[in-house]
Amino acid sequence: MANNLDRLRLDDLTIFLAVLEGGGFRAAAKRLGLSPASVSEKIAQLEAQIGAPLLVRTTRSVTATDAGAALATRLSPLLAEARAALQDVAAADSAIRGQLRLNVTGAVMVDMLPPLLDRFLQLHPQVRVEIVVEDRLVDIVAAGCDAGIRYGEHLAQDMIAVPIGLPYQRIAYAAAPAYLAERGIPTHPRDLLAHDAIRLRFSSGAMVPWEFERGEETVRLDPPGRLVIGVDAAPAAIGLAGSGRGVIATFENWLDPQFRAGALVPVLPEWWPCFDGPRLYFSSRLMTAPLRAFVDLVAAERAAR
Repeated sequence: MANNLDRLRLDDLTIFLAVLEGGGFRAAAKRLGLSPASVSEKIAQLEAQIGAPLLVRTTRSVTATDAGAALATRLSPLLAEARAALQDVAAADSAIRGQLRLNVTGAVMVDMLPPLLDRFLQLHPQVRVEIVVEDRLVDIVAAGCDAGIRYGEHLAQDMIAVPIGLPYQRIAYAAAPAYLAERGIPTHPRDLLAHDAIRLRFSSGAMVPWEFERGEETVRLDPPGRLVIGVDAAPAAIGLAGSGRGVIATFENWLDPQFRAGALVPVLPEWWPCFDGPRLYFSSRLMTAPLRAFVDLVAAERAAR
């Protein structure tokens, strides 16, 4: 057994983690640029070398055995550390090179993160960037990412979190001028229950909440949506609001261009709730050269405001 373990290859362990992260052989193969058959063969060889099954395969899913889960838990930080070390060696000269992999919520991809990424790519032409977009909070180390961007979730103690993008944001409510001329202008949040609502739904299945604050008063509504659209298609939802299909609730910064153009007008602006903007979070133990450069850029952009 010892001789078999001595012959284990780093690539095979990486393939094993990719299968778990992707939930199957096809997803891992696509990510790694291999065929599903090659991935399956590598996993079978790895299990033979270790002498224990690592994955449970069914026609619908691939999950870890107890041994596989234990191995993945210990491997993920080790491989992340190895990747960071290799990237740091590759970036030892004055030019920063390597890969920056970010796991972000879709909300920052509309107007906050793209300009920052454009600036980063201009400054560091030898860095490759990969963006993984998902709304759920993930273990960025286990997912093979250098950092994540999220709103206000509880983060592990060894994570560093810094503001990125707008320091504060508001959920704004809006409708087309013609719609309000026909249906009337609400004067209190509860008036919206008599209006057509355009609701946005997170990828988790939960609706984006309709919440209002003014002074000490807080109002929460759950109006039935005449239109319900996933947050990934928020620009289409905003366009439909501009066509007069109802009242929409979403980030104020997403609606600002429509307000300036007159396609939409604010609804109950004195009730819009304010909250902290997104944060960039990363492990205090794993800082690659590309990540350090990105954190420095975020700090410089924040100081320039």
